[in-house]
This record gives sequence, structure tokens and C-alpha cells, in this order.
Amino acid sequence: MIVAGLGFSSAATTDSLRAAFDQASVGQNIDALATIAEKKGHTALAEFAATTALPLHFIAPADLAAQRTLTCSPRSRATYGTGSVAEASALAAAGPGARLSSPRQISDDRLATCAVAIGGQT
Repeated sequence: MIVAGLGFSSAATTDSLRAAFDQASVGQNIDALATIAEKKGHTALAEFAATTALPLHFIAPADLAAQRTLTCSPRSRATYGTGSVAEASALAAAGPGARLSSPRQISDDRLATCAVAIGGQT
């Protein structure tokens, strides 16, 4: 499974999420979206997920902290216990042995990030 993980500010818009997703997913067939559970109900996330028609997985904070990320945002580390919510969400949702296809990508407005992970088990 190939999962696009999203990390974003509460001020992020659908366009913010789309921009980060489009940068991160170039050349990949994404099977699902994932983000931290506390973002459930965020309007822009719901709208973005609806436009992609992809399943959306919400990841518990403890599962994010267990993931090893390529990048490290001090704010993300302090708030969520992980270097990147986008990278950790993608890895957690893709399952055991998952790997990132690249580091997170950041929207031009800097309100959203996206990273893609490829599942380790077939």
C-alpha cells in the first residue's frame, strides 16, 4: 500500500493540502491518506479527502512517536513527539516495514506538508 501522510496547520486550506500532496505524490499511485487523529473534523482535510476519493486513516499520537522520520521539525517534535507528522503518519498507515519514498514536501504557503510511504509487506 502507498500512503500519503499529511501534516498541517489549523489555518491550512484545501489548496494548501492539495499543493503539498501534488508535490509529494508525483509519479506514484496513492492508495490512502493519513494524518494525526486530532485533525479529524478539520474542514479543509475533509474537503481535500473527498476530492481524492481516497480512504483517510487517522493515526494515534503514540503511533506517530514510534516512527523514524527523515526530517525533523522542532515544533512537530515538541507537540507530537515526532520529527514530521506527515512522514510518521504515512509510515504508520503503510504498515510494518514501510519506507518513505522521499522526505516531506511543503506547500508554498507553508501551511501543509505531505510525505509518501510505501508499505513493506505485500
